[in-house]
Amino acid sequence: MMAAALYAFVGWAFWLIWKDLRQQARQMDAPDLPALSLLRTDGSREEAFHFTRTEVIIGRERGCDCRLEDKTISARHARLAFHHGQWWVEDLGSKNGTYLNQERISQAVVVTAGDELRCGQVVLRVLIEREAGSPAAEANAAAGEERRGS
Repeated sequence: MMAAALYAFVGWAFWLIWKDLRQQARQMDAPDLPALSLLRTDGSREEAFHFTRTEVIIGRERGCDCRLEDKTISARHARLAFHHGQWWVEDLGSKNGTYLNQERISQAVVVTAGDELRCGQVVLRVLIEREAGSPAAEANAAAGEERRGS
């Protein structure tokens, strides 16, 4: 009887340790995903889009994460993806092109806070939100100051 209780206790202790280690491993594997915001700054209206997922599709289609109603935007125009610790943008074969800081892109390119992304004729300001005091947060602040000053 005593041996059975001892085995039960040891089994329970191992199960708790395994459960705790598994939870810690999941937390370590989770990417440190900085939130992405896109500010539409063209024309008379200003719109903000906020994302906390690893992939964002920009386009006119209903299923797009960032849906933009504009005739110069393709159904699935561009993709923003977070991998290797950075946000990347790529054109998805759009008719009117995707531009990063006035340069047309033809392959995936790294996006940083304060960049200007243009899909067709729609202009989006990229904000990447990290902890206060980080280079990305400072770039976001600088981008905000630049917008207010113009």
